[in-house]
Amino acid sequence: MTELLTASAPAGVSEVVRPLEVTIVAQSSITPWRHPARRELQFGEWLREDIEAGRFEGAMTDPDVTILLSKVLLHGNSLVGPEPQEVLGPVPASDVMQALLETAAQWNVPEDWAGEEKHIVLALARMWFTASTGAIASKDDAAHWLVERLPAEHRMVVLHAAAVYRGEADDQLAHHPKAVSAFIHYARAEIVNMVASRAA
Repeated sequence: MTELLTASAPAGVSEVVRPLEVTIVAQSSITPWRHPARRELQFGEWLREDIEAGRFEGAMTDPDVTILLSKVLLHGNSLVGPEPQEVLGPVPASDVMQALLETAAQWNVPEDWAGEEKHIVLALARMWFTASTGAIASKDDAAHWLVERLPAEHRMVVLHAAAVYRGEADDQLAHHPKAVSAFIHYARAEIVNMVASRAA
């Protein structure tokens, strides 16, 4: 985890080094497929301060692995070894929808997103896109897609989170707790309703 810090940089900090997100799973944990799957390690820029302070997450089951592996099957390319489709079995769409519900259920009160506002706002944008379309988009693309569909009172939160993610703005979302909370609760309700309608 510490070595990965040297190969990654926060968005907008470097013109050469990009922010990395690395998730490691053991094939025995996903073959045969079951949900939720277990991840052995996850690295991302949102963990930088914890890693530098010597705080590391252990292995755990994580519903988001279902979404990540679905994305790999749809859009992934192997840098070394066989292609993803040769290693991974199919991920049922019903499990992806269940993963959306389980992930969204983590965010209930302001303490659940304190300090992570931009990541959770963008995660919800991606989840909304998937719940609506069945496809998977990047954070920036999902945010752009969602802004066009949001009531006006929620657009600022998503636009600002996307600008921070691209390194174009300082993160000020913590200074707008009511707006962030309103968006998160609104997005969660919409995602739950979309998943329910797809299952009906």
